[in-house]
Amino acid sequence: MGEGEFSAELKPLTKWQGFGPPSSLLPLITWAAQRWSAPVSRFLLAASPSKQFKVLPQSPIAAPLSAEVRAHALVLNPGLHLIGPCTDPLALILGAYVNTEGREGSLLVLVPTEAWATRLRGRLEQRGLAVASGDSEWDRMRAGWPVIVGSRGTAFAPTPAVRGAVIIDCDDEAFRSESSPTWDSATVLQQRCAMDGAPLWRTALVPLSATLDGENIDELNSSPTNWPEVVVVDRRNGDPHDGVLSGVALEAAHKALEGLEPVAVCVVLQRLGGGRLLACRQCGELARCSVCGGAELENDGKVRCVESHEERENFCRVCGSTNLRAIRSGVTTLARDVAAQLNQTVSEVTAGLDPVSPLHRVVVGTEAIWQRVRRCALVIFVDFDQYLLAPRENSRIAALTAIGKAGRLVGSRVDGRGEVLIQTRRGEDMVLNAARMGDLREVMRDEVETAELLGLPPFRFRCEISGENAQRFIESLVRDNVNVRETNGGFEVSANEVEVLSKALATGKHPGGRLRIARN
Repeated sequence: MGEGEFSAELKPLTKWQGFGPPSSLLPLITWAAQRWSAPVSRFLLAASPSKQFKVLPQSPIAAPLSAEVRAHALVLNPGLHLIGPCTDPLALILGAYVNTEGREGSLLVLVPTEAWATRLRGRLEQRGLAVASGDSEWDRMRAGWPVIVGSRGTAFAPTPAVRGAVIIDCDDEAFRSESSPTWDSATVLQQRCAMDGAPLWRTALVPLSATLDGENIDELNSSPTNWPEVVVVDRRNGDPHDGVLSGVALEAAHKALEGLEPVAVCVVLQRLGGGRLLACRQCGELARCSVCGGAELENDGKVRCVESHEERENFCRVCGSTNLRAIRSGVTTLARDVAAQLNQTVSEVTAGLDPVSPLHRVVVGTEAIWQRVRRCALVIFVDFDQYLLAPRENSRIAALTAIGKAGRLVGSRVDGRGEVLIQTRRGEDMVLNAARMGDLREVMRDEVETAELLGLPPFRFRCEISGENAQRFIESLVRDNVNVRETNGGFEVSANEVEVLSKALATGKHPGGRLRIARN
């Protein structure tokens, strides 16, 4: 039998249950299965309806924008654009709609969350655009509605053709699936546009090194006026008797409470698992590893970083004091202390909070605040070192992105409406300098250099293999032009080219049982 031929005779179709994904999506689905080393059925399911649709509606004509709406459209060339946190991306989306007039197919718009997609859909419909979104409107997407808006799954929207696409905050973690397969919708949509010959607009607050591949950083400079007013409070120089909020933070919070905003103050706490940062009671310096510069944590009476480069006794490297203390608390403890300092009733916001529960004027919580609060006068990062010293790749980008998301709540420095206040013990950090100046170029250049040094995308691509049968899978691989090393949780397979890594993983034989293949 030749390749692609079947050994059995095809039987006639006896029953038709309804519409499925269009045939034009099959090459993309096949590509995604190879790219993330997953069965084709996983991605075919992502493009399929949750219920049967035997009739498709008639798609409306992609009507041109009115003169009034067209005047507010921002027509830019396709590519990567740094859109500051205090700039409304609606103008760019309208510009993409204008730019793709006359092309057949749908304009796809990806945003990080469903709540954002719902708000954006309403704003686009108010401007006369026909929009489809959500699994309940799968039939509209399949019929080729002029505009399709959604979050991660919209990359596989079943429209027969794509006229163009826009990805807002293309590096947002919400676009990456943590469950198996660990696919990335921004990458999928980029490939889909390439296959359809459709223009693609991507926006980013602070782009990752992989996103910057081939881009001229100087041409991507974000305008400082599109970033919030940032105030940095170095707690090394503060009163040791201050509570969780410094004197400067307390003054700013009382001023914000004098306003009329329903939510006046948001206090954000980043969590890093069970570890607590250590700081010297004497001089205020953080305990940091002399090898990697990462935060040191206490473990069995000793101090060491998460990579265990150097285990040492509990003392300060700067002043020699043996009085290091943990400086991190949980959300509940923080909310109690903030309520006492401000003499206000406080709402706690975490991922488990009821999304419709009312909020008080002071909110304390994790980054779930970004989804629950739309506007406020002041955002306080109570311990920003949790971002700066996070034991993760791209921690500086994540830190700047958090400041950007806080900026969306308080407005730009031009508006003069609010500010972002950062409490830290690393006041000289380049991330804080970039946030104060609104100039991201130094951080972006350093991020690209670090990615090349550490072998991160786009310079090297990696895959983590874990599970009870990881060893047997690794043994079955053809290891041409790939590197395999054992890790604490399993194995890491890496290559200089993503296609080389995909081909190597395709040679592996699944041994059955639990096996996780997590690719970047």
